[in-house]
Amino acid sequence: MLQSKFRTIAVGVATGALATLAAAGPAAAATAAAPAGGGGHHYHHHYYKGKIIAHSGLLLRSAPNKGGHVVGSKPYGAIVKIKCKVKGQNIDGNNRWYVLKDGHYAFASARYIKNIGPAPRWC
Repeated sequence: MLQSKFRTIAVGVATGALATLAAAGPAAAATAAAPAGGGGHHYHHHYYKGKIIAHSGLLLRSAPNKGGHVVGSKPYGAIVKIKCKVKGQNIDGNNRWYVLKDGHYAFASARYIKNIGPAPRWC
């Protein structure tokens, strides 16, 4: 009986909190949804930008090497969102690969992407 009362109270408190957040707007809901102990970190993803400089276009892969499955491609001149960089197979003297956000995450050789703005951080 006592557990049932606490469960009812907990559900009521949670429902009230959700209603308050909904009334406060999306920014408050996003802040409240961040994990506890976040240390002030923001949980939206910041993406760097780059421009494809491979004249034939660039293949997007499932791993940071030419052996990774091709999961997509980008044409010459396309602007891409870069999440971060990793070390991978050396392509023409460059062993950096970028993790791109293109509906899903994929790897692309940094050798063929010109940064727009700051260089991406390491993953």
